[in-house]
Amino acid sequence: MRFTGTEDYIATDDLKIAVNAAIVLERPLLVKGEPGTGKTVLAEEIAKAIDAPLLTWHIKSTTKAQQGLYEYDAVSRLRDSQLGDSRVSDIRNYIKRGKLWDAFAAEQRPVLLIDEIDKADIEFPNDLLLELDRMEFFVYETGETIKAAKRPVVIITSNNEKELPDAFLRRCFFHYIKFPDHETMEKIVDVHFPGIKKRLVEEALRIFFDVRDVPGIKKKPSTSELLDWLKLLLNEDITPEILRERDPKKIIPPLHGALLKNEQDVHLFERLAFMSRRDGR
Repeated sequence: MRFTGTEDYIATDDLKIAVNAAIVLERPLLVKGEPGTGKTVLAEEIAKAIDAPLLTWHIKSTTKAQQGLYEYDAVSRLRDSQLGDSRVSDIRNYIKRGKLWDAFAAEQRPVLLIDEIDKADIEFPNDLLLELDRMEFFVYETGETIKAAKRPVVIITSNNEKELPDAFLRRCFFHYIKFPDHETMEKIVDVHFPGIKKRLVEEALRIFFDVRDVPGIKKKPSTSELLDWLKLLLNEDITPEILRERDPKKIIPPLHGALLKNEQDVHLFERLAFMSRRDGR
């Protein structure tokens, strides 16, 4: 079982090494990187590459670790008992399996994605230490132990919004996805837009990386935003010549709403355009 990338996902050599190391060590792969660099998609492509089912647990600020194991609906059981429902005799009718339970019970070795773990409470990762380490947990209501039939490939993503506990980090194999360089970005674009004109890509990438390099920009555009922008450029039939336009009045890229995602950055480019006009007089 080795990950070598897929036709739809450009994986660098160091990323392939990290994925395969985590598989061999049977440890969760903790993936960090800028938003939009393909962390979540990585799990989908790993599942596709190794022909494994994918289970996704999207983490929110209110998510608790217990929800990944199971939840016991005591309120529904009490209500049904008052109504004389025969289901109350079996407590299993009121236990909802979580994503970890589904992964542990899977007949085929699955890929389990725990997405954006840093959104949850700081104690969330520590609350999963034992389950991810031993690949088992105890169900108190039924007295049974749920143990992984086949140890899942666990991919955990983080946007670095908060620090993760050291005890949790020790149990993971870590990889930081660097932002793609110009050459890698060309390959990514080619995968998503086969046959796109090379000159258009060259001009679009020039503008894209220029925007990212502007001092003071608050939200740098990501890979996914570049792909959205290219889709719009193609739809509006924007030519390389239009992108190459040097008129300072048009310093803000066409269809910039795909790249600039807050008013501070738009105002920054408007100020740059004003200064360019003033200096050009």
